[in-house]
Amino acid sequence: MTAAPPRRKARLPDLDTLADRVAAGERRALARAITLIESTRPEDRALSTALLQKLSGLKRQALRIGLSGTPGVGKSTFIEAFGIALIDAGLKVAVLAVDPSSTRTGGSILGDKTRMERLSRAPEAFIRPSPSLSHLGGVSRRTREAVALVEAAGFDVVLIETVGVGQSETMVAEMSDLFVLLLAPAGGDELQGVKRGIMETADLILVNKADGDLKSTATRTCADYAGALRLLRKRPEDPEGFPKALMVSAVTGLGLEQAWSEMQALAKWRQAEGHWDARRAAQARGWFEAEVRAGLLARLTEDAATRTAMDRLGADVAAGKLTASQAAENILETLGAAPALETDPEGAPAGDTPEKTT
Repeated sequence: MTAAPPRRKARLPDLDTLADRVAAGERRALARAITLIESTRPEDRALSTALLQKLSGLKRQALRIGLSGTPGVGKSTFIEAFGIALIDAGLKVAVLAVDPSSTRTGGSILGDKTRMERLSRAPEAFIRPSPSLSHLGGVSRRTREAVALVEAAGFDVVLIETVGVGQSETMVAEMSDLFVLLLAPAGGDELQGVKRGIMETADLILVNKADGDLKSTATRTCADYAGALRLLRKRPEDPEGFPKALMVSAVTGLGLEQAWSEMQALAKWRQAEGHWDARRAAQARGWFEAEVRAGLLARLTEDAATRTAMDRLGADVAAGKLTASQAAENILETLGAAPALETDPEGAPAGDTPEKTT
């Protein structure tokens, strides 16, 4: 019996063609480009880097809105209702939804697109669910690159929906222009509002499900959070009155127009006061530093000699011959023995030119 031939990987168009199609706003090309940047194959990483470099010259910007909240608060329902409202206002909307991955199998359900049935059918919308792959902070490692691609494709608003894990989920605030926290009525007392972490990074708190029997509860919850926000130290990038808490209902549409108005007002103020450009510059630098850290960690597992040394030292730690700190110090000393890159007077590696960040 003849064995079936191995399946061939779908062939990507050349980078110039793919870049042109993404720049033209073709959703199929955009989906293929995001698949390329999410690939872990070394050859695909090189192609994705080149693709981002080609598209960086467009200098297109979208309003990046990070959205977080505990599971079950209604993030997907809110995003669909909010996205439809933005489309009705004449805007193109992209949704980058991150789903949690299994710690046992690595798999993800990626069900956000099916939960946003109306929005997914709109030609002015693009929805891309991605697995978190156990990446901490509620986002995927390649979310930044995906944001750069949808901006290059000409979308006006990018909604970045996080996994939804709780108080430590703040990384999305470091890659968005506005950070919106979605909360449920009676989800906790007003003390939650002064907890350090996710609460103090929010620009806007939206108490969802303010309809039916929960409307009165939502009113009290919104008042509690509004009072708690006044206790937080004022940030230089906030105008008077921000951050603030509002009530919304993804079912009835209550508060959606006001929420969008407040987001626009905050974004325009930050642009006028110079905070927008400063924030984008800091995010670009943070992206660079995150890539360096991730690359160094990858080399620990990819380099055969380092992996062998880690296996040996790990066995010694397990046997009680070394402490974990001693073993880690040995590995780090080995890495530190590598020769440093020669740099030119500008601080870039000799022979190289710094890449532009998108």
